[in-house]
Amino acid sequence: MKETASATAPYFVDESGDGVLFTARGQLALQQAEGVPTFMLGLLHLPDPEALGAELVALRAQLLADPYFRHVPSMQAQARKTALAFHAKDDVAEVRREVFRVLLRHDMKFFAVVRDMRAVLAYVQERNRRDDAYRYRPNDLYDQTVARLFKDRLHQHERNAITFARRGNSDRTRALRAALELARQRFEAKWNAQVKSEIALASARPSESAGLQAVDYLLWALQRHYARGESRFIELMWPKVSLIHAVDETRAARYGVYYTRKKPLVGAAS
Repeated sequence: MKETASATAPYFVDESGDGVLFTARGQLALQQAEGVPTFMLGLLHLPDPEALGAELVALRAQLLADPYFRHVPSMQAQARKTALAFHAKDDVAEVRREVFRVLLRHDMKFFAVVRDMRAVLAYVQERNRRDDAYRYRPNDLYDQTVARLFKDRLHQHERNAITFARRGNSDRTRALRAALELARQRFEAKWNAQVKSEIALASARPSESAGLQAVDYLLWALQRHYARGESRFIELMWPKVSLIHAVDETRAARYGVYYTRKKPLVGAAS
């Protein structure tokens, strides 16, 4: 167990993929997914969010003023996409490359938990066979993944300032705080040590947070690897990766696989 650092840790959390198993008509949603259907939650430790924010604002202004992008739909103010905030799914390839360049210049550590939704479905179906009253809820998967993601994080600093990407219009602060408390309890049980660090919880839209824009980009890079077998983006950003926990890759161990800088997700990553 590491010593508690006397500092505030700014953390930023977002999701990628889809935790939905069934459509409104009861059909399997997984049938419509490409590649490996995943749900993943990403956590970014960003020591200096203000510095990154200033550089992203400057980059966006520079790109919006470039005649090369004048007629790109996602760059138009009325589209409320790149003109408002960087979002990897919406940004064109040339913009993404520039954002990745900026991210590589900043100090950050990326953590993620990856769930294979086929394994989640198998668990849900088995539990339904044992318990007719059980009903799967995507929010439960999200909250469980939050607890897993933070299990070994909360003790490292005196104060954890955690910003979650806002999901729709509902306020889930209470549920997220409960998930973080579960993470704290799991760590205390594992190490027989009390965690006294403070948790400051907030939610924001990516346009309000450079950290959320950054974690979105890293999640997008990871998602491309699983969904399309396109690994060059996560390879590029691998120096910023601390830990990827692929929970359902259980061929070698029941707890899954932990990918690190020394054990990369892609053999060529460095």
